[in-house]
Amino acid sequence: MLKSLERKKGRRENNMFLAEGARLIEEALNFGWEPAILVCAPDALNRPYTADLIARAETAGAKLLMVHERLLGQIARKDNPQTLLAGFRPRSRHLSDIPKADTQKGTLLALYQVRDPGNLGTILRTSDFAGVNGVIMIGDCCDPYSFEAVRASMGSLFAMPFYAAMEDDFLSWKTETGLPMIAASMNGTCPHHEADYGEASLIIMGNEQSGLPDHFENACDVLSRIPMREGADSLNLATATALMIYAAWGSRGYAQ
Repeated sequence: MLKSLERKKGRRENNMFLAEGARLIEEALNFGWEPAILVCAPDALNRPYTADLIARAETAGAKLLMVHERLLGQIARKDNPQTLLAGFRPRSRHLSDIPKADTQKGTLLALYQVRDPGNLGTILRTSDFAGVNGVIMIGDCCDPYSFEAVRASMGSLFAMPFYAAMEDDFLSWKTETGLPMIAASMNGTCPHHEADYGEASLIIMGNEQSGLPDHFENACDVLSRIPMREGADSLNLATATALMIYAAWGSRGYAQ
């Protein structure tokens, strides 16, 4: 069952995803995520820090399963796994769950059909670091609960609120909130760091291969462009997103 969690179908059927390592598990518990199972190697009980973490998880309702390190490696798909692995219950959040205050001050980030889980995890990590209010995943995005996304987030998956939305619902919500929407686009007319992000803004980033479709760009209030040297091909999505959200944060004096 635990090995099946490496596939989206297995995560859906068991209503569970995996987080590896004491640091990620501690982050999840600190932010109130529900642990279903805690898998550990015998050595974990001999270390005060991990022993305390195991006790916290059990108090929160986790079932403890002790296995040989070889089996732990098979579950984690690693030759040298960490001594703790936990299965957590996923959370389902939608546009209606976004606090009103988050639409009135600061930055919200929207991602259109992001397909690379490493990019998604890195974006969640950067958004957490830069004080983004939340991340909206539009349409057929990759699964934030995949091994790759959870690892790349370095624990920010548990700290950063993220929401799922269908395309039409998102565009209607954007109109209702009145948030100015700013995209990074090859059709942009101003440098990304000179765009007017205001007190509150919605940054939208497109798919790794094809960017944003025309009807999404038409719905934007500002199309900005990240400057690049002549002849350069493209910029990694996670890196481009970091530049955009830091430009927005910097325009407000990096206010906390």
